[in-house]
Amino acid sequence: MTSTQRILTIIALLTAWTATLGSLYLSEVLHFIPCSLCWYQRILMYPLAIILLVGLIRRDRGIFYYVLPFSIIGIFISTYHYLLQKTDIFTSSAVCDTGIPCTTTWINLFGFVTIPFMALTAFLIISVMGALFFLDESDSEE
Repeated sequence: MTSTQRILTIIALLTAWTATLGSLYLSEVLHFIPCSLCWYQRILMYPLAIILLVGLIRRDRGIFYYVLPFSIIGIFISTYHYLLQKTDIFTSSAVCDTGIPCTTTWINLFGFVTIPFMALTAFLIISVMGALFFLDESDSEE
C-alpha cells in the first residue's frame, strides 16, 4: 500500500467512524429513534468502521474491494431516503410502514442537511476515496 493509498484509507476510516459515532450519538444520547431506512444505512456503515481499520492495519491493497459494495449500496439507500424526505417523487414508502416514518426529519440544517444527507455524504466520501485508491494503484503499476 502506497502512502497515498494509506491517506485515502485513513480519510475513509475517519469518515466511517464519524458517521458511526454520529448515528450512535443521535440515537443513544439525543434519543432520536431511527426509521427503517436509517437502520439499513447503519447496517452498511457500521461494518465499514471495522473493515477499514483492519485493512489499514494489515496494509491490504484490496481493502476497497470489500468496502465499495457497502458504500455504493449506501449511496442508493441514502439518496432514496433523502428524496423521500425532501421531495414528492415518492409519495409513500412500503419500507417505512411501521414504527417511525422515514419522512420524519429530526435534523434540518440550512434547509437541506438531514440525517440521510449526512449519511449520503459519508458514503460518497468513502466511495470517492475508494475510486482514488484504485486510480493510485493503476498509476503505480505503470
